[in-house]
Amino acid sequence: MIPLSPVLAEGAVFLVLALTLVGFVSGVWRYDVVAMVAALVLSLLGIIPAERVFAGFGHPAVITVAAVLIVGHGLQNSGLVALLASWMRRAGDRPTAQVGTLSTVIAAASAFMNNVGALALFLPVAVRLARRSAIPASVLLMPLAFASLFGGMVTLVGTPPNIIISTFRPEGSGGSFGIFDFAPVGLALTAAGILFISFVGWRLLPRRDPPAEGGGLFDIQEYMTEVRVPEGSPLDGKPLRELGKEREGDVLVVAMVRNGRRVPAPGPHEVIRVADILILEADSQALEDLTDGEQLELTGSGSPDRETLSSEDVSLLEVVVRPDSPLVGRSAGSLGLRWRHGVSVLAVSRRGSRISRRLAQVRFEAGDILLMQMVEAEVEEKLSSLGVLPLAERELSVGRSRRVLLAVGIFGAAIALTTVGLLPVTVSFSLAAVLMATTGLIRIREIYREVDLAILVLLAAMLPVGEALETTGGADRIAGWVLALGGSLPPSGTLSVILLATMLLTNVINNAAAVVLMAPIALTVAGGLQVSPDPFLMAVAVGGSAAFLTPIGHQSNLLVMGPGGYRFADYWRMGLPLQVLTMAVAVPMIILVWPM
Repeated sequence: MIPLSPVLAEGAVFLVLALTLVGFVSGVWRYDVVAMVAALVLSLLGIIPAERVFAGFGHPAVITVAAVLIVGHGLQNSGLVALLASWMRRAGDRPTAQVGTLSTVIAAASAFMNNVGALALFLPVAVRLARRSAIPASVLLMPLAFASLFGGMVTLVGTPPNIIISTFRPEGSGGSFGIFDFAPVGLALTAAGILFISFVGWRLLPRRDPPAEGGGLFDIQEYMTEVRVPEGSPLDGKPLRELGKEREGDVLVVAMVRNGRRVPAPGPHEVIRVADILILEADSQALEDLTDGEQLELTGSGSPDRETLSSEDVSLLEVVVRPDSPLVGRSAGSLGLRWRHGVSVLAVSRRGSRISRRLAQVRFEAGDILLMQMVEAEVEEKLSSLGVLPLAERELSVGRSRRVLLAVGIFGAAIALTTVGLLPVTVSFSLAAVLMATTGLIRIREIYREVDLAILVLLAAMLPVGEALETTGGADRIAGWVLALGGSLPPSGTLSVILLATMLLTNVINNAAAVVLMAPIALTVAGGLQVSPDPFLMAVAVGGSAAFLTPIGHQSNLLVMGPGGYRFADYWRMGLPLQVLTMAVAVPMIILVWPM
């Protein structure tokens, strides 16, 4: 370790934080890696004691977030949220009614479970409503994402920022916040937000061409080609796997027709025979190289349709890549999706435009829309392991759908035990998570596969970094700047500054990290004003969820970017008025509910 003077230690913390923010915004490294590097660097400099570097992994906030994520996934598995989603099919054909219904239901779900988890289940419903009504998906999807952010503000367990901010509340103020302490402010913001989104907000969004009813985002006939294997072709007698290796993934055989029989997604060991018709996915150059080199004939019978590429045993699905997907930053070729995983990527759409270059080399990004072909019996497993969400509704398992009451009972008991003060939220929700695992509502392997461990690592690493900001005097210095800035303002004006700063920060970095950094500053500002810290902590909590300006501010925003065909600047259209509305409603409500 390198011992530093107090002045150098404070400067080192500011420098590391600045580089950390750059790392978060750039996205070159994952945010959990950036946070861990920041904690380790500060430890090497002797600012964070060695025994405190990994103390965050045992912090109540980290344990609670993990438990809430598990319980939320158990609720998904039970069929409760899918049941709510099914009711939304009755929302009618008018955009105002559809947006209002979707926003209200997802906000209610997001108040008690992870925002992204709720959005994952409602996203296919919204896409289906858009197709049925022949309106652009862009009209429905951003309102859906923003409503999930509002819903998270309502309860302690609705979003990680609320859980984190609760642990910063001083003992003198009554200890941690309760489950529903956030509700008065959160409900007012949610009601105002949904009203604005339903009657005004969706009208500000771009209206891009809607897909045809019952159709998909991709026109298969644009990029599928049929070729015939003639006498004398070098391919005669070769397995498909060998063809894939020779062409380095630039040519994909997605179906085969032999003696009039259709074979979607033929296996890698299927042997090619004379007179076979191969249905290929390839760009023009790769196709030309193949037909010339292997002496294949274009059939001239027209391009295949979706029915040709699917069957009772093979599914053709449009999916969106989740922010935490293992596909992000990798290509189909490097992952060996076709030959190792039995999954074919037939097309990729990014921000509303199809990528036409060779798909085997395309590095996937969060929010990309993929057209995938896979075995029907393996769909649920593949969707989960690849970290993608289907854009078409799938039937819920009957066995699980009957367990709604059990899931609601376990969840309700956890809420009740915490509300009456018998158990702290960390214990009650950890107990609920264990019960859901032991009763089969969520399988153990699902916990490790579905729960976003990256957010837990981020939080555990940023907590000691936040402590370093406080112990070196950095929080005091920033608080001094805030107090000087608001010197001529009343305490409510300074509260507005804290809220605005948190909102701006959470639009460019992960909201959990933003709250960890802003909470000690808010406490110091409250101490400097000699007022209660509660309203300032509430302002940070609200600001940590109000990520309406950018797609990178929250995973929900990024998740709808591809399906909605949004561009970066589109988020300002509705997001900027919502930020102003949040300021206008939150500040007076916080002061009313949490007097200074």
